[in-house]
Amino acid sequence: MIIPIRCFTCGKPVAQDWEKYKEMTDDGKHKKNAKDALDELGYTRVCCRRMFLSNVELIDTISKFKNFKK
Repeated sequence: MIIPIRCFTCGKPVAQDWEKYKEMTDDGKHKKNAKDALDELGYTRVCCRRMFLSNVELIDTISKFKNFKK
């Protein structure tokens, strides 16, 4: 849902770069592939890269049901 603060394996903080990563990969003109974006941000460990690549943004989907009452 929301990217974890730290890498599960090594404990390196990763959440502070999530917005930068999204901008790099979603930008229309200067769109970078995930490998180049993570290289530029300085994430070389596979465990830290996993945190970015496997994260799924579900917060917008779930927030629709916040006020759901039966």
